[in-house]
Amino acid sequence: MTNTGQLSRRSLLAAAGFAGLAVLTGCGSGDDGGDSKDLSKKQNGAMKKYDAGEQFKATKALSFSVLHNDNPTYPLKKNWLFWQEVTKRTGITLQPVDVPLSDYEKKRSLLIGSGDAPFLIPKTYHPSEVAFVSSGAILPVSEYVHLMPNFQDKVKRWKLEPELDSIRQSDGKYYLLPGLHEKPKSGYSLSFRTDVLDKIGLSLPTTWDEVYDVLKAIKTEHPDSYPLSDRWSTNTVFPAGALLGYLGQAYGVRAGWNYQNITFDAKAQKFVFTGAMDEFRQVLEYLRKLVADKLMDPESFTQTDDDAVKKLLAQKSFAISANPQELVQKYRYNLERQVKGAKIEMVPVPIGPAGEVVIDGIRLENGLMISSKALKSDNFVALMQFTDWLFYSDEGQRFCKWGVEGVTYTKSGSQYQLKPGISLMGSDPKAPKDLQKDYGFFNGVFTYGGTWELVSSSFSPDEKKFQDVMALRKQMPIAPAHPLRSAEQEQASLWDTPLTDHMNQNTLKFALGKRPLSEWDDYVAELKAKNMQQLVDLHNKAYERYKKDNG
Repeated sequence: MTNTGQLSRRSLLAAAGFAGLAVLTGCGSGDDGGDSKDLSKKQNGAMKKYDAGEQFKATKALSFSVLHNDNPTYPLKKNWLFWQEVTKRTGITLQPVDVPLSDYEKKRSLLIGSGDAPFLIPKTYHPSEVAFVSSGAILPVSEYVHLMPNFQDKVKRWKLEPELDSIRQSDGKYYLLPGLHEKPKSGYSLSFRTDVLDKIGLSLPTTWDEVYDVLKAIKTEHPDSYPLSDRWSTNTVFPAGALLGYLGQAYGVRAGWNYQNITFDAKAQKFVFTGAMDEFRQVLEYLRKLVADKLMDPESFTQTDDDAVKKLLAQKSFAISANPQELVQKYRYNLERQVKGAKIEMVPVPIGPAGEVVIDGIRLENGLMISSKALKSDNFVALMQFTDWLFYSDEGQRFCKWGVEGVTYTKSGSQYQLKPGISLMGSDPKAPKDLQKDYGFFNGVFTYGGTWELVSSSFSPDEKKFQDVMALRKQMPIAPAHPLRSAEQEQASLWDTPLTDHMNQNTLKFALGKRPLSEWDDYVAELKAKNMQQLVDLHNKAYERYKKDNG
């Protein structure tokens, strides 16, 4: 698993073995106990009593196939310690079906469509599983989570039922086992040259009003500059996607990379069109003010990342969007070598009218589909127990991330330390070994979710400081389940794209002043002409239907 320019993103009762049936709570969860009589002949290799926190060990040697997303940063090796140690601890031999990262989704679809998919299909992002539901090719996993005590325990303790309800389909079931997070994790915010702020007697801003004041003060001191020149606009659907994402958060609306056409209005108890919300207009109003007052480089919406970073290094700008990795590895590293005394820090997302909230921090992450073929196997119960241990137990998650204690890492309290001579994502450039490349741990196919202690165990000091503040903020309400039927999904997709395109085009026009915000009502009328209301009505109809059928 690597942290690159683009995150989210987003997670019940401990059961004793495959005989114990625990019923998930929450709307639409009545079928989650499954039908245990169907499993009476599928217990080959399974533990008779398997509880949360217990080491899974198959009662006989078994092997399971798994689709492996081969990351070129750490290409698969058959001699990885990961494979060997999985077999040693669990009695299970994993048989990876290796697929290049660049071709993963296409190849996955072909394998599922042809009936040749492995039993375990990880690295699946919701809602991509929806495409395989109607064919019956993937398992309605919610019917079998009674076999997964660690999964159930985390859902119950972390109160993740609303998130799980949000991925249910029109039959009330969910078909993806997502990564589960104890706390939401944010990724992006503004970073500022703190040495420049020190010289003009200013502190790092904590609100968006203060951001404006700080940029204004920098402009006064450096009149030939654009204080903010931003990145993450090319190779993405959304111009200034990162900035709009966390700026939208301050107004309680999804924008930029967080954008979705449909938003649930908790007060009105219905879905509305995001790009027509008044909060969305306020985001654009703020952005327009920055551009109009020449505090933000208008090229921020079109320039490449390299050009934005070059301006920062050339002191043509003094603020830029960041994530913790880019802050350390690109901005600070290069600034310190090119500009004497330069310092740069990333701030927690500035607070706006919505208060101290996070909107990009849903606690479900990408996860696993399970091929329906697996249910026909007499090893099915063992497969589910193994999946539960490897992906959802504390020990399994620790193992996937850090490896073998005493061999790849040491631990003191909550502090993890790689063994000397082992590097992770450049942590020790001189180290002869790499945790991912040479051992197979910290692999994005197997490493996601977990307790905050585990998730934060690999944070740099900068990221820990940032995430600790963000983790204290209130999570915005999760939209209730409103699954569309297949025909409705097809219709919605025909409407979604032109609506998103029109929103994007006008976001750029409003921000750059090419269209005055006094024409906002005209813009909303244009959205209506592109079937905005029909799309909203479709989702509200699905919401009411789901409530009626599963309430």
